[in-house]
Amino acid sequence: MSARVWVPQFQLALVQMTCTDDVQANLAKAERRIRESAARGAQVICLQELFASQYFCQREDRRYFDLAEPVPGPITARMSALAAELDVVVIASVFERRAAGVYHNTAVVIDADGALAGIYRKMHIPDDPLYYEKFYFTPGDLGFRAFDTKYARIGVLICWDQWFPEAARLTALAGASLIVYPTAIGWHPSEKTSDGAAQLDAWETVQRGHAIANGVFVAAVNRVGREVLEGDGLEFWGRSFIADPLGRIVAHGGGGEEIVLGTCTAQAVEETRRYWPFLRDRRIDAYGDLSKRLRDDAR
Repeated sequence: MSARVWVPQFQLALVQMTCTDDVQANLAKAERRIRESAARGAQVICLQELFASQYFCQREDRRYFDLAEPVPGPITARMSALAAELDVVVIASVFERRAAGVYHNTAVVIDADGALAGIYRKMHIPDDPLYYEKFYFTPGDLGFRAFDTKYARIGVLICWDQWFPEAARLTALAGASLIVYPTAIGWHPSEKTSDGAAQLDAWETVQRGHAIANGVFVAAVNRVGREVLEGDGLEFWGRSFIADPLGRIVAHGGGGEEIVLGTCTAQAVEETRRYWPFLRDRRIDAYGDLSKRLRDDAR
């Protein structure tokens, strides 16, 4: 069977925005930003993690389960209609209600004809102060995937997944030439002065490393603004970016609302993997211990 040939290049847009407690207002803003992105030439458009609401995981409150909806559901339908109208791929992060008591942090990939190309359910679920996601989300059970779209084969991972090289590797092995990370990451205000710069640098560095190690484009789209649902709240730092397969920054956002736009090319993936054939040289016969929590000889 011959490999599918993708378009030589496409424009990727990352929509970073503030969110309020008004779901309909957030959805309307996201739609405006998608339209603006398409008008500026974007063909693949990615929204930030849980874009339809504030980041409610700052506290454990059962009322927030009312925000969840099935997939497909109203948000998926709205994004599908928009994708078909504008001939763009849309990647949207939703709070999925799978069944009573079973909820997921889910990304939907909608192709340019409006069809649902696939879904990814967040695999790594954090549990930290103001990031109480284990209270809300069942860990994903679909594995690490990539989805055929009109413009490229795209893999999606979500926020905390960013720190795990295994997730990026397995997504690349599924054929992704682009891995996107819808994200909600920011500072605890009390830590920003002492640790903020280091945290931001680590976040960007590890993802650029995933691009290099796998010979793929990597994009992170993060929310912005201060949201206070508990204590001093969180200050989301934005700084959405696109990195090429050499880890070079193609496009970079700041700390406010904006659309980050950059070009992804199939040739960059092809050439990088020819010169740095990391996937060829993997010792797949020697990696069995990766399936263990710790090696037997760990001290």
